[in-house]
Amino acid sequence: MELGLHIANFTWNGGAPEISPTLGRLARSAEAAGITRLTVMDHLWQIGGIGPPEDEMLEAYTTLGYLAGVTERVRLHVLVTAVVYREPGMLAKMVTTLDVLSGGRAGLGLGAAWNEEEARGLGVPFPSTRERFERLEETLLICEQMWSDDDGPYEGTHYKLGRTLNSPQSLSRPRPYLMIGGSGERKTLRLVARHADACNIFARPEAAHKLDVLREHCEREGRDYDAIEKTTIVSVEPSTTRDQLLERLREVREIGFTVAYIFGKNPEPLATVDLLASVVPDIAEW
Repeated sequence: MELGLHIANFTWNGGAPEISPTLGRLARSAEAAGITRLTVMDHLWQIGGIGPPEDEMLEAYTTLGYLAGVTERVRLHVLVTAVVYREPGMLAKMVTTLDVLSGGRAGLGLGAAWNEEEARGLGVPFPSTRERFERLEETLLICEQMWSDDDGPYEGTHYKLGRTLNSPQSLSRPRPYLMIGGSGERKTLRLVARHADACNIFARPEAAHKLDVLREHCEREGRDYDAIEKTTIVSVEPSTTRDQLLERLREVREIGFTVAYIFGKNPEPLATVDLLASVVPDIAEW
């Protein structure tokens, strides 16, 4: 099992002037501790359950560019990109750029988006659920084409690209790591089976059923179910102990998850890294 650090809160001591140095220390400490992935959210405002909208929030891809510069080994991606926040051709170019500048460590996490309030607040188009899923599927096709030898046009229902030229190409071959977030049984998990290297599903009581549905989609698509990473997010509180975290990780492993992204609710972010570092040797044996 692998551990990632999911950074979803930037409201740290010292305010905005301390965000950059704190984030750098956090990233370097996580990498040194043996954590293999760093992820951020794709939100424009802070989300409920973490803090009020007015709390600090950084734009995701700018943040990943910074993290690429202060780390050497960890995989970097958004958990997950809101498909309607960026045009697909530009998104593929951004991920490719991150991959080249990080030495082949970038991934694309993608989802259909859900936070209408922040989108409307900042003037980002936010179409119906049906249209967002249509755009999700088209975006996957566009990214795949841009990461291939085909630089011809693309014409879909929502997107039309005259030439899908992408130079330089990504260092990750045949393309960057691709994750699809969400657990919708008819659409999202079908897209995972058809396109993705990984899914991201909440570890709720129905998670085992969702993975069974993914297996069924894989059978229909002729895809090896075991070749797809099953990832989830695990939150830890300031009071969470090492033994409690290990127990929770055993639980999600038994469900079938192979990667856990840990989100710490501790206002001292380095305390979360210390907690993860204490369990890395144990889970390396799983």
